[in-house]
Amino acid sequence: MQNRLRFGIFLAPFHKPGINPTLALHNDLELIEHLDRCGYDEAWIGEHHSAGSEIIASPEIFMATAAERTRNIKLGTGVVSLSYHNPLWVAERIVLLDHLTRGRVMLGVGPGALPTDAKMIGIDPGQTRGLLEDSLGVIMQLLTSDEPVTFKNDRWDLRDARLHLKPYSNPLFDVVTAAVASPAGPRLGGRHGTGLLSIGATSAAGFDALALHWDVMEAEAKAHGKTVDRNKWRLVGMVHIADTMEQAYKDVEYGMEQWFHYFQAVAAFPQMEVPGNNVKEMIEFVNESGFGAIGTPDMAIAQIDRLMKQSNGGFGAYLMLAHNWADPVATHKSYELIARHVMPHFQGHHLPTMDSAARAEKLRPELAEKHAKAVEDMQQRYEAEVAGRVH
Repeated sequence: MQNRLRFGIFLAPFHKPGINPTLALHNDLELIEHLDRCGYDEAWIGEHHSAGSEIIASPEIFMATAAERTRNIKLGTGVVSLSYHNPLWVAERIVLLDHLTRGRVMLGVGPGALPTDAKMIGIDPGQTRGLLEDSLGVIMQLLTSDEPVTFKNDRWDLRDARLHLKPYSNPLFDVVTAAVASPAGPRLGGRHGTGLLSIGATSAAGFDALALHWDVMEAEAKAHGKTVDRNKWRLVGMVHIADTMEQAYKDVEYGMEQWFHYFQAVAAFPQMEVPGNNVKEMIEFVNESGFGAIGTPDMAIAQIDRLMKQSNGGFGAYLMLAHNWADPVATHKSYELIARHVMPHFQGHHLPTMDSAARAEKLRPELAEKHAKAVEDMQQRYEAEVAGRVH
């Protein structure tokens, strides 16, 4: 690869209802700290307000806390549900975070995935995509132009709106639109020249649509006089690895059934169809369908290679869904193993040391013989010197 593939996570998060939410949130923060130490590039934080599992209500507040605990990792909203918020305040909050973190933020946007969220504020699911389109148009004007914005629809009335501060990042932090299976996200991303966050990249519908997603991005960008960059395309997938296949299978017994039940029976999110009635069936589905990789580092490498081919040209970042299939200790171990064994394959660090070791192995017999001869010659020389002193 010519480009260094970035690695990160997409943290909704997914916690079992009924557990201590304070402890769960602090575990999430500790995970971000661990990823920062392991050299991960990005962490994307979700926004949800119902259904019991995805318990971060404000990605911006979580990001501000995480930023104070980390040094290098970039933090993104994954995603802000634009239909729920006045676009002026969304832009103001991300610019404030841009300054507080000195450029370590990214803005991911979507319509809002949980109908139970929208219902509480009187928004019909049929309205959210139209509101997303309106809102992103306003936000991009605010972020990229000095001209005041006047806009009105059924929910918002902006009159000569301006940002209080210019962004810290120059020219601008990454802005990305979310996509699952439909062309809605790529269409909007191409129109505004943003990046793309393919959340359902490895679902049956999403996997088949990967190349189509980027085709839509390029077509829309061309139609609107924009350019798009594959390096700003991020794919989200499922991975859990351990030292052995058996250990990985044992690890996911902790929380896999809860995660599957959430998408099978709780979250009204039909794009994420995940069959399986027990852990064994769930593991088989993940590994055999291409949905993800549960097992060893080699399996994770093969999964990313497969996605590279399916994308028909490559992408810029691979984000692992923070699914909580395993307990915190095993989860941290999985991410460390990925950093140790998987990331080097896609960041240009694997072959140089392998080649160096191979060259040394090939030369070892000849060089070892010369080395031994040099030691023997030195020993003989020293013995001669000692013998000369005696006489």
